[in-house]
Amino acid sequence: MPAATAESSYDPTPCGPIGVFDSGVGGLSVLREIVTQLPYEDVLYIADQAHVPYGRRPLEEVRQFAFGITQYLLSKGVKIIVLACNTASAAALKSLRQTYPKIPFVGMEPAVKPAAESTQSGVVGVLATPATFQGELYASVIERFAQGVTVYQHTCPGLVQQIEQGDFDSPVSRKILEDALLPMLKSNIDTVVLGCTHYPFVIPLIQAIVGDQVRVIDPAPAVARQTHRLLAQRNLLRDSNLPGNLLFATSGRLDPLRKFLERIGFLSPTIYRVRWQKSRLIDVA
Repeated sequence: MPAATAESSYDPTPCGPIGVFDSGVGGLSVLREIVTQLPYEDVLYIADQAHVPYGRRPLEEVRQFAFGITQYLLSKGVKIIVLACNTASAAALKSLRQTYPKIPFVGMEPAVKPAAESTQSGVVGVLATPATFQGELYASVIERFAQGVTVYQHTCPGLVQQIEQGDFDSPVSRKILEDALLPMLKSNIDTVVLGCTHYPFVIPLIQAIVGDQVRVIDPAPAVARQTHRLLAQRNLLRDSNLPGNLLFATSGRLDPLRKFLERIGFLSPTIYRVRWQKSRLIDVA
C-alpha cells in the first residue's frame, strides 16, 4: 500500500472540496444527499469505473485502489474524504484513518443498527456485495447491533453492473432482486438494509417487490449528516452562500457517466478522465 509521504504537511482548509469516491456510479446516491445537505460545498467525485465492480475483488486489491484514490484526492486539496462505497469501506477505512490521521474520513457500513432497533418481526434482510459481507466492519456491526435479531443476507449477483448501465427497472434487474428478496419475505422480514451504494437507485423496484409494509433503509442521508458533523467539528465548513461547484472524474469512459449523471438530475456535468499508472491515479492530458 502506498506510503503517506505528504501526510505530515497536509492541512485541510475550509476552501477545499469534499472528496467522494466509489467504484462507479453507486456513490452518486451519497453525493445527491451531500449536495442537498451541504449545497455550498465544492465536491470532487471519483468513479473508478476501470475497476467496477469492487464487490467481487479481493479486499487487499480494493484497499490498494482506495489508497491510490485517496492520494489523488489529497493532491487536489480535499478537506474530507467520503468512501461512498461499502466494499472500499470494508477494505480500507480503518487503515486509511490510521495512515492519514489529520484527514477526516466518512465510510459506509450496512445500517444494521437502525434496522435492528426498528424491526417488529425481529427479521431483517441485508443486500450487499460479497466483499462487504466478508469484511471485519460488517462482522463488527452484526456483533454489536444484531443480537436477538435474525439477519438474512444476499449478494444480488449482477445488480451493480445493471445499475452501472442505467438499468433501474428491467426484467433482468427485477429477477435479480426477486431471487434475493422473495425468500426473505417468506421468512417474515420487515426491513431491508441496502449495503451497497448502487442499490438506492433501485429502491422503487425493491419497494414494488417487498410492498409498503417493509421498510427499506438507504444509508445515504446519514452519511451526509456525518460529513456535515465532521466538517463543523473541525471548522471546515465553507463560508459561502453561493452553490458549490461539482466536478466528476472517471477512470472509465466519459459518455456513460455523463448520461447517468444527467438521468439522475445533474445536467451539463463537468467530467474529466483519470487513469491508473501502476498504483497511482493521474489526470489524462
